[in-house]
Amino acid sequence: MPMDEKRTIQVVIKRQDNPSAPSRWEEFSVPYQPGMNVISLLQAIRFNPVTKEGQPTTPVTWDCNCLEEVCGACTMIVNGRVCQSCAALVDRLRQPIVLEPMTKFPVLRDLMVDRSAMFEQLKKIHGWIPVDGTYDLGPGPKIDPGVQEEAYALSRCMTCGCCVEACPQVNELSDFMGPALMSQAIYFNMHPTGRADRNERLEAVMGRGGIADCGNAQNCVKVCPKEIPLTKSIGELGRQTSIRIFEKLFKE
Repeated sequence: MPMDEKRTIQVVIKRQDNPSAPSRWEEFSVPYQPGMNVISLLQAIRFNPVTKEGQPTTPVTWDCNCLEEVCGACTMIVNGRVCQSCAALVDRLRQPIVLEPMTKFPVLRDLMVDRSAMFEQLKKIHGWIPVDGTYDLGPGPKIDPGVQEEAYALSRCMTCGCCVEACPQVNELSDFMGPALMSQAIYFNMHPTGRADRNERLEAVMGRGGIADCGNAQNCVKVCPKEIPLTKSIGELGRQTSIRIFEKLFKE
């Protein structure tokens, strides 16, 4: 029998049956296969939902979609660090592998959380480019290649929530919207058409839960799976909001 077939992976999962149910821990032993990631482990447990002690249990619930670190759906805490579980390779993880849901979002079941707050906050910062589709707008505005390159880095945001989970300013005592939303405000302000709503976005991030609530911990940029320059965006947003304050002051 090949050595790999004898190996097992020890997995400890924090589980919760519904939003109001108490949490509990369950441990599983999963046969090793080369090239496994955390999603592979969860799939193996779903096919055979039996704990390490041999007790039948319910299949574990989690969220995933693309399996290519593009959609951001499979965010969870793996061995104490928030990440995309599809990119978390078993061979690089210490055992037992401990899986937990994110703590900054309501738990729906097991490892699945409700991240709708991030999408609601995108509405607050006008996270879109308004387009009047009632007539032919012709070719789009030309954008400097340098601006395109900078904007592309910001456009990679998956709204995965990793930066929110790592941010100490996002807690029950704060209304901070999180680093991703700050960066997206800069991203939409960079677009020639989106610039028309620049002031509305700046007003949103100058208000409750905005840029002033950032504590500059810089955890966000360390955990971002797409390596988005979040701290640079926050610094630029601070500059833009300062200019906005002076614009309003002198207009009055």
